[in-house]
Amino acid sequence: MIEAIALTKRYDEKVAVDRLTFTVRPGIVTGFLGPNGAGKSTTMRMMLGLDLPSSGSVLINGKRYAEHAAPMNEVGALLEARAVHPGRSARNHLLSLALTSGISRARVDQVLDMVGLTGVAHKRVGGFSLGMGQRLGVAAALLGDPHTLILDEPVNGLDLDGIRWIRALLTRLAEEGRTVFLSSHLMSEMAVTADHVVVIGKGRLLRDQPMADFIREASVESVRVVSPEAGRLAGMLRTSGATVTVGPDGSLTVEAATSREIGIAAATAGITLWELAPQVGSLENAYLALTRDSLDYEDTAS
Repeated sequence: MIEAIALTKRYDEKVAVDRLTFTVRPGIVTGFLGPNGAGKSTTMRMMLGLDLPSSGSVLINGKRYAEHAAPMNEVGALLEARAVHPGRSARNHLLSLALTSGISRARVDQVLDMVGLTGVAHKRVGGFSLGMGQRLGVAAALLGDPHTLILDEPVNGLDLDGIRWIRALLTRLAEEGRTVFLSSHLMSEMAVTADHVVVIGKGRLLRDQPMADFIREASVESVRVVSPEAGRLAGMLRTSGATVTVGPDGSLTVEAATSREIGIAAATAGITLWELAPQVGSLENAYLALTRDSLDYEDTAS
């Protein structure tokens, strides 16, 4: 279990993390989301004692990270997969970590097999692809067979097979009763991997709830409408209080009106509808709606 308690980090006048309080529980995969600059990496670094909080605290299984007698047996972390000496082989990198932490040589070979790197165990890490480097980082996180995993962008650089592999691995580890906490910018992957979500913006907690509840509550319900008289229909719907956006293909995205209300309005006006489809909420839409006011910049290209 990870417990963040009023966790705060200041850099001079800038508040990177602002009184964050949340709990990451064992037995489920918890996703950690937020825009660039929201404080995610700083929060994860404070969990691992790499940055000291300005105030507040973060406990892992009841203790600060530095208080654990055998940290690698308690916490496995992947923050920067490329933080490896490029001249070392994959096996020697893991072996050096194992020997300094009282972990057996046999475990090194086990995790190499778990992440699919046995065939390149003696290859220098400097020649690894980005995806292979990510696998090695995951292997290092698993080396101590930890109760808790903290992973920053674990699918970065992985191909489709690799993404499916990490998804299945994290799900299995959670099912074993471990605490799994990960960040990712891939919303489609987070939606099918995480059971729970913690969302922050500008260093502050925005949401801490089950994934399904977050998508349902934060999504803006809308209806896609296609009609040969889209312009006239859009004007009618706006007059009645609905929000209407016209897409590049001429379709309408309507908010604040149900598909039934739109259908009745079109029928009353004698407007033909070719498509009338309620849009199912998605993690991406829910996330964008929630964090719109937490961005440090806004994309004005569209």
